[in-house]
Amino acid sequence: MLKQRTIAAPVKTVGIGLHTGRKVTLKLVPAPINTGIIFHRVDLPNAPGIKADALAVTDTRLATVLQNGDTRVSTVEHLLSGCAGLGIDNLIIELDCEEVPIMDGSAASFLFLIESAGLQEQDAPRQFIVIKKPVEIKEAGKLARLEPFDGFKLDFTIDFKHPAVDKTGQRHVIDFADSTYAREIGRARTFGFAHEVEALREMGLARGGSLDNAIVLDEHRILNNEELRYDDEFVRHKILDAIGDLYLAGHPIVGAYIAEKSGHALNNALLRALFADPTSYEIKDFDEATAPQAYQLKNKPLFA
Repeated sequence: MLKQRTIAAPVKTVGIGLHTGRKVTLKLVPAPINTGIIFHRVDLPNAPGIKADALAVTDTRLATVLQNGDTRVSTVEHLLSGCAGLGIDNLIIELDCEEVPIMDGSAASFLFLIESAGLQEQDAPRQFIVIKKPVEIKEAGKLARLEPFDGFKLDFTIDFKHPAVDKTGQRHVIDFADSTYAREIGRARTFGFAHEVEALREMGLARGGSLDNAIVLDEHRILNNEELRYDDEFVRHKILDAIGDLYLAGHPIVGAYIAEKSGHALNNALLRALFADPTSYEIKDFDEATAPQAYQLKNKPLFA
């Protein structure tokens, strides 16, 4: 059987919150089977926890925010995307601030952190959400859709009217049967527009944003001195975000995700629509011989 995974040892790092601008200590701790991924705010009395769950999402303005009562954790999508990419099922995430650090704006630092801790298989079957029929959300010219597919494939189209983005691909399709997360998606950085920064900061957002943790564009060009990491890094980052948002389903998805101009809000609405219709999916485990190729471990670590 394909087994659940956690990390082999605790590991921690320090970074800056993209929106709060505050220094954050992040610690990853192994968790028992069937725990799922749980965030703990160790800066608060009794270190309250919030499970990574689509139904716990309360805000999607430029980041995915989880909340349980008065306890919030924001900007979870890049770390969850990295967990999905390395097949982490069970994990305790300790934070001394309300926001996951942005690091370099991609999932690369989280991949390094997890791989430094080591991966630990656990003696319990890994469960998957198998899409049985299409589920779709449309809103204001945007679309997000899940449909049956024997594997995990994402097809994302963006539409940014900007000279620098127009020079790159605005659509990317990736099938993890023949591609790997760390190489093809994990290093794609978040991006934003310089003219929006002042307005965002007045809203209490983007206080920690800089050229070190985002691709920043003015009206005509990219302001960062370094080259893009991928020819189509903008759309690949949207796929990175989507993988993190979809991991809030609680299990990896066996299916295809198709999106046009989607974002955190639509991704969350898609998962809520999925769970609102129990006939649209089933929970299933696989042995390695029958698992979709995207999740087989014979020749490579999952998505690594």
